[in-house]
Amino acid sequence: MKVLVVIPARLESTRLAKKALADIAGKTMIERVFEQAKKSDIGDVVVATCGREIADIIEKAGGKAIITDPNLPSGTDRVWAAYVAMGKPKVDVIIGLQGDLPFLDPALLQEIIKPLKNPDVDMATLGTLIKDKKDLENPNDVKIVMDEPHNGIARAMYFSRTAVPYGAKEFYHHIGIYASRPKVLEAFVKQPPCYLEKTERLEQLRFLQHGFRIDVALVDSRPLSVDTNDDLMQARAAA
Repeated sequence: MKVLVVIPARLESTRLAKKALADIAGKTMIERVFEQAKKSDIGDVVVATCGREIADIIEKAGGKAIITDPNLPSGTDRVWAAYVAMGKPKVDVIIGLQGDLPFLDPALLQEIIKPLKNPDVDMATLGTLIKDKKDLENPNDVKIVMDEPHNGIARAMYFSRTAVPYGAKEFYHHIGIYASRPKVLEAFVKQPPCYLEKTERLEQLRFLQHGFRIDVALVDSRPLSVDTNDDLMQARAAA
């Protein structure tokens, strides 16, 4: 299975300004994410960005950066735009990796492609058991509604910022990394945002709306996602 990893990164982040450039123990966040992705040894890694500032950092680190339209509506659109700019290289899977996971375990990129060994699966993502009840009430913590797991993989039915499904004995965090077949990404960018996507503010719901199958690989823990200044302070303390 030939894999391409694309890390979308832009400067106009809403909750934490210019977080891709945030310094964490002497390295920018985007540089740390790029390095962790390279350690996975899963395939080529490129950064899809909106301007030269991030591109210069990645190129100085020996990586490849692709400048895309700064007005693209989502990270998935940026991933697709980078793939197109590369000439649509022949790959089986494109992994869209968030640029705010500075301590990503490289092994997660190996785990996420496992569901795609099933030809009926269009997209794969990651989930992990919620252990802290306070996370159930946190709207920044996305939850997965899925069927019963088998061999560490389950089919996703819905994603929400609230605690669903009702009556569940266990709830699962969604880890926002996606592995998709190229034709699925192409179909996504051709469709406008759907009602549920706009309501929950979760773009993966557009895939489900249009009938694509998303399976979840379950892992033991989730990487720190830096979305707020408090998250950044936590990352700096951990570095």
